[in-house]
Amino acid sequence: MSGWDPAATALVTLLPKTGRGPRREGIFALWLTLRVAQDLVRDPPAERAHRRRLQALEHRLSSLTMPPPLRRALAAAINQLRDGRSDTAAQVLSQLVAPAREAGGAEAGDALAQAVRAARAMLRAERR
Repeated sequence: MSGWDPAATALVTLLPKTGRGPRREGIFALWLTLRVAQDLVRDPPAERAHRRRLQALEHRLSSLTMPPPLRRALAAAINQLRDGRSDTAAQVLSQLVAPAREAGGAEAGDALAQAVRAARAMLRAERR
């Protein structure tokens, strides 16, 4: 986990602290989605690779049990990520903060908020 950023690490460290069930699977789903969005910000893949990655994410999320508000938020996030733009990925992460806080608790929301700040900083640095 040393190569991961602090937001992804924070979500993963929440997993063993969370009991089995929808809340834990929701945090796992957030982590999976976070990784796809962060990769899009850091190093946008080729269009075909991005499509395949989103299909794999959708397939994995479909088998998880999570609170309905989070499921809806993640479905909207995947739809927005389809355009493959890095600035959209930062926006998607910001839209997941509130559902993450509701479904996974304050620590999950804080981890997503941290990821949003990092993604926006990276985008600002790219534009310079």
